[in-house]
Amino acid sequence: MDNRLTINASFLPHTDPEASLAFYRDVLGFEVRLDVGQGTMRWITVGPAGQPDTSIVLTPPAIDPGLTDTERQTIAEMMAKGTYAGIVLATPDVDALFEKVQAAPDVDIIQEPIDQDYGVRDFALRDPAGNAIRVQQR
Repeated sequence: MDNRLTINASFLPHTDPEASLAFYRDVLGFEVRLDVGQGTMRWITVGPAGQPDTSIVLTPPAIDPGLTDTERQTIAEMMAKGTYAGIVLATPDVDALFEKVQAAPDVDIIQEPIDQDYGVRDFALRDPAGNAIRVQQR
């Protein structure tokens, strides 16, 4: 029996499903794997081409019925600041991807490509919901 674990899906909140869909599909080049629900109550599953077992599920934020109004407000504030959720992606050529991403309209670049002290070349941006994305060269 094979007990190795893999990451199947990560979850990031969205505030505008159409903007998030356009960002992950058109700017980052991810495939759309599933799109369910309607309006702001949509769950959109995207993932890198050629990696069908790895996905990001873009979800409506703070919909858990157990959350208080104060908790929902805190989540909304953290999302607006870009401190609520994030993900690290990897690419073989950070600079080429940065040029593509930077050329797209309305992309929020946090940090241009840089060689980090810890041995990684990366850049950072935010998706339309404010989620922090770091892209490292592998």
